[in-house]
Amino acid sequence: MDRPIRVLIAKVGLDGHDRGAKVIATALRDAGMEVIYSGLRQTPEMVVNAALQEDVDAIGISILSGAHMTVFPKVIRLMKEKKMDDVLLTGGGIIPRDEMNNLKEMGVGELFDPGTPTSAITDYIKQWVLKNRNF
Repeated sequence: MDRPIRVLIAKVGLDGHDRGAKVIATALRDAGMEVIYSGLRQTPEMVVNAALQEDVDAIGISILSGAHMTVFPKVIRLMKEKKMDDVLLTGGGIIPRDEMNNLKEMGVGELFDPGTPTSAITDYIKQWVLKNRNF
């Protein structure tokens, strides 16, 4: 791989709590990835368009608002429409285990609970990108 892994970290909707997203963004940077942080109150369309413009390998969505069963399916649908089949959609926050499983069945990657070691997240993204992206 001749360039760093590029990851877009996004906060979608009205959720204004972004400390976790910033912690993950810092951990990914410390692991050698290039991170683009979208900021607060993004729409699914804004996230997917930014991911396309930035040519990212992965999108990470932080969600604490309870809107995960709306946000993730909409993002995955937009990604499919734009032929972004080789971009990882992952994320984390307050998501019940059974709903995490439902989202994974829809095509979302691994989802992480609060308290997950940042090394587990960075390792997952690195492994997924090396396996699924053509460098």
